[in-house]
Amino acid sequence: MILGIGFENPLLVGIIALTLLLVLVIFGVRVVFAAAVVGLLGLIELLGWSGAAGIVGTVPHSKSSTYALSVLPMFIFIGFLAFHAGMTGQLFNAARKWLGWLPGGLAVATVFATAGFAAISGASTATSAVFARVAIPEMLRYGYDKKLAAGVVAAGGTLATLIPPSAIIVIYAIIVEESVGRLLLAGFLPGLVSALIYAAIIVFWAMMRPEQAPAVEPSTWKERFASLPGVSPVFLVVLIIITAIYGGWATPTEAGALGAAVVFVLALLRGAGFKTIKSSLMESAKLTAMIFALIWGVLIFVRFLGFSGVPEAFTSWVVGLDMPPMVIMICILLAYAVLGMFMDAIGMLLLTLPVVYPAVIALGFDSIWFGIIVVKMAEVCLITPPIGLNCFVVNAVQPSISLPQVFRGIALFFIADVLTIIALLAFPEIVTILPDLLSN
Repeated sequence: MILGIGFENPLLVGIIALTLLLVLVIFGVRVVFAAAVVGLLGLIELLGWSGAAGIVGTVPHSKSSTYALSVLPMFIFIGFLAFHAGMTGQLFNAARKWLGWLPGGLAVATVFATAGFAAISGASTATSAVFARVAIPEMLRYGYDKKLAAGVVAAGGTLATLIPPSAIIVIYAIIVEESVGRLLLAGFLPGLVSALIYAAIIVFWAMMRPEQAPAVEPSTWKERFASLPGVSPVFLVVLIIITAIYGGWATPTEAGALGAAVVFVLALLRGAGFKTIKSSLMESAKLTAMIFALIWGVLIFVRFLGFSGVPEAFTSWVVGLDMPPMVIMICILLAYAVLGMFMDAIGMLLLTLPVVYPAVIALGFDSIWFGIIVVKMAEVCLITPPIGLNCFVVNAVQPSISLPQVFRGIALFFIADVLTIIALLAFPEIVTILPDLLSN
């Protein structure tokens, strides 16, 4: 017990701890510290000092040594090395030549260029930062509205959370003990659907407001085909990763390592030097360390929740509700939308899944399907105020576009995300078809 104050009901301790954690997060305490401290205090209250110390002391090593987590630095390194090797500029150039003729063509090209980069990068903020440098100046040069230019980059960056390799999908798989390979494959079609809905809403807006997204002169077929060799390395890496996982001859970690090796060789062939390799390694190490620290802190809190009985109580309450399961699912997603206004995506999933996931499975929903739905909700959190991390990244890279302008620019894409979520709820086969093929 803490300071001699004891609670006989562990569930009450769990509810008090959840409330305290929410208050700390709302007041700006970083999730990793808030979760670790509250979890430690909760464990001390329930188990005493020695029991709590024994559990907390083993979390960092036991989770760092988990084989499934080793895929994260591989995927992160692929993205940073591809950026420093100059592959992103060629992606945008190719997309512009093939899609620039459409209404709002440069914005549409940005969406598909970010989707292509997302297929070799697991970090949404890195994707937004890269294309804020590459695509926004080009759109502004052609007279695009600042809000639209910023919004499309911030929203396009979120595709990296859904299109494999995705760090958030891997974290979800580890938390719920689901197949990493099946979840990574499940993200492809929903990611493509998201990109297509983004593109469709841009074309519609450009037709209604052509002054905000002026047309550009179409490229010749010769120019279009000439742009393809520059993006072939991206497709090669994606093909290798998908084939390795889908073919069953490599684990996701091995496929990620193979993809990283291919990108490394391609970067050397493109003239990447020691400085480029060092920058990629350092940025990958920093982001990996940040994610691992977040996992450690939150898992201390998760261990406490297990002893408090909160997940079981929540599951019993949800299953006992006299409501259709889909209505309950929609309410859960609305709760995620609200939480996303105050928490980062990874922290939100780490904190909520131990409580929400058992209830979702008890309602009869598929684990893979729910994983992609909840990762899509994490995408939405990356562009919703006041925390919308991608919006802050775009503003930091392009300070001439104010933060309020960036947030106004994502309004269109928030609507697109809602449409995507509705499609995934109505047609779960979009998510499950590829993993089912893998199983068969």
